[in-house]
Amino acid sequence: MSVKTKTDNRDRFVIIMAGGRGERFWPVSREKTPKQLLALLGRKSFLQEAVERVLPLVSLKNILVITNEVQAPQVAKQLPKLPKQNIIAEPVGRDTCAAVTLGAAIVGARSTTAVMAVLPADHVIPEEKKFQQVLNDCFDLARRGQAIVTIGIKPTEPATGYGYIQVGEALPPPQGAKPYKTTFYRAERFVEKPHFEKALEYVNSGQYRWNAGMFVWGFVTVTEGLQKHQPEMYEACQRWFKVANNRPKLAKALAKDYRDIKKISIDYALMERAQNVVVADGNFAWDDLGSWNALARHLKPDAEGNCAAADFIHVDAARNVIFDGRTRNRAPIAVVGLRDSILVMADDATLLAHKSQSQKVKELVRKLAETKEYKRLV
Repeated sequence: MSVKTKTDNRDRFVIIMAGGRGERFWPVSREKTPKQLLALLGRKSFLQEAVERVLPLVSLKNILVITNEVQAPQVAKQLPKLPKQNIIAEPVGRDTCAAVTLGAAIVGARSTTAVMAVLPADHVIPEEKKFQQVLNDCFDLARRGQAIVTIGIKPTEPATGYGYIQVGEALPPPQGAKPYKTTFYRAERFVEKPHFEKALEYVNSGQYRWNAGMFVWGFVTVTEGLQKHQPEMYEACQRWFKVANNRPKLAKALAKDYRDIKKISIDYALMERAQNVVVADGNFAWDDLGSWNALARHLKPDAEGNCAAADFIHVDAARNVIFDGRTRNRAPIAVVGLRDSILVMADDATLLAHKSQSQKVKELVRKLAETKEYKRLV
């Protein structure tokens, strides 16, 4: 399937959110090299793949990466062809609404008629052509009106780690244009991460989509939404908009404003309050790797169910996740009798955990950070 982009794409922008810490993938993931900067499933990092996925739709000069000051040097190293001014470092983390607002200010300063997609840097999307088709249709719909568009993923299981979006009736095709290949629905409500029984109910109903944190909107639309629902954030956007094309002045403004900005997600701040939200049916394979357990979904298991990205040999071991992240002195990993566990090796640390406790790796990282002799490993 080819994605046709005959329309003028100069007003199309992509903002890639790449400031997360990825603590659940310790010991391979560290503060300076979090999950989005790692190549866990191939030779390219998740960030590099995120950029390459959108290049058929948006020119490189219109791709912005919002990260933080610690990670910015590695982002620049991984994306050498991306203009330096397109890598924006937040002084401190203030959740996704602040990052979206900053991205909107910079895009708007380049074009007030811009339409922008906001995409996470760390998702796994194997079906790139299908994703590009959906994103292309989202760009077009957002360009035509005042819709806030979010891409919802058709759930394949009653996952409790994702938020859900209830969809309403399907939208009719735009007047005077060919029907989209993507189905769009009115968004009825956003639901936080549910317990298993409720998630099962959502999946069986067919009326819910996973909230993948992917948004498309026009500059005018998103700033009007901020003005109505988050006036303080809107005022910050106005200030940054005025200096966005002057990097020293923008850096000074961010240093002054950022620490006092409200820490709130774009979902709470805008998506759950706005009345003009539309859900695009994301009918492509998608995964948001949240833990080492999730990595097993993308590794071929052996006869005993072990999923390994390593030189691995075992006796009587089953259903383990084995990952060798060492960059030097790599040697075979031999396991005897281990079951339902995670074994990860880095150059300077090793993780061994039961699969049922994989979410506690984040807690372990906090403990390391508080311990003088292990703080260097964070």
